Amino acid sequence: MDAQHWEGVYTRKAVDAVSWYRPHLDTSLRFIEAASLAPDARIVDVGGGASTLVDDLLDRGFQNVAVLDVASAALAAVRARLGARAAGVDFVVGDATTALLPDASVDFWHDRAVFHFLTDPEARAAYIAQVRRCVKPGGLVLVSTFAPEGPEACSGLTVQRYDAAGIHDAFGGTFEKLGETAENHRTPWGSDQAFVYCYCRRA
Repeated sequence: MDAQHWEGVYTRKAVDAVSWYRPHLDTSLRFIEAASLAPDARIVDVGGGASTLVDDLLDRGFQNVAVLDVASAALAAVRARLGARAAGVDFVVGDATTALLPDASVDFWHDRAVFHFLTDPEARAAYIAQVRRCVKPGGLVLVSTFAPEGPEACSGLTVQRYDAAGIHDAFGGTFEKLGETAENHRTPWGSDQAFVYCYCRRA
């Protein structure tokens, strides 16, 4: 991932002025709630940027949340928004295709709109290798990307679009597909973007 590009995005734009902004990630929260995780389950929001997912997870009593992003400016915005509550969150600056988290340490890996930016096969393979390494056996993975009818580019970068089966195929047999859903995302300026979610368990 191009850290300089994403630092620029979060430096130039307000967090609620980027195309992917939602006040709450309701679809993701439904999957997380349905998983019936323990309060101390390790939930990692990969490419979380300045998303409010971490706020909503803390509101639900989760105590072991990490937000990972290449843009330190995005994570700084989250820290400022959370105030004192930020002390209870792990913030990790770095690229999800590299080794940033301990082996078998993650109970729930959440990715809304990182994987579709990995248009290079080697980058995709490196990302999937990190998921395999970091997610515990039996751990859960939720990946969301633009759907086949979604945009071909985002934030000036080309994306790789998927259906849920395509995401699962990319990850391979290490992951058992548990579910999927589609979502129509309305951008802050009123455009519609088609997203798809693939929900899997680490074998």
